[in-house]
Amino acid sequence: MDKPKSAKLEVIIPAYRMHSQSFINVLDGITEEHARQRINGQTNHMVWMAGNFVNVRYGIAYILGLQEEDPYHDLFFMGKTLDEQFNYPSLKELKDSFYAISPKVYQRLLEVDDAQLAEIFKIDMNVPFVEENKLNFIGMCIGRQDYLCGQMALMRRILGYPGMKYEMDEQMTY
Repeated sequence: MDKPKSAKLEVIIPAYRMHSQSFINVLDGITEEHARQRINGQTNHMVWMAGNFVNVRYGIAYILGLQEEDPYHDLFFMGKTLDEQFNYPSLKELKDSFYAISPKVYQRLLEVDDAQLAEIFKIDMNVPFVEENKLNFIGMCIGRQDYLCGQMALMRRILGYPGMKYEMDEQMTY
């Protein structure tokens, strides 16, 4: 396993890599038609969930100083509410964005140091036990991605797909 410069990220690195694999696995075989389906008009569709997942990766990139911009930022930033009037990207477009940003963020996670992670980053959650810094923002992003993968895995089953596989592609190093 790659060792990050900051020991504080030793838990984050494996989680990030697992989420990368889970993102690919959970979307495996999903048709574009099913990816845009909502359940009883109540749920987000899988395109929205995948888009929010990728947007979170761009959020991590931003706070780590990468000059990368999510091409679909306006649709997904801060978990923006799904709006059926919007023209959402395809799963392929979202996967392309995922493949573009994920290795860059991973590399930056390996390089960041404790001083950078301790820098103030206002999240405006107003939770007294959550220090608003870059490290905690990254931790919340990891939690968000875990949540989104779980939601997409549930949608797979509801839409009649087999459960998500947990096979690992050892060639994927991020």
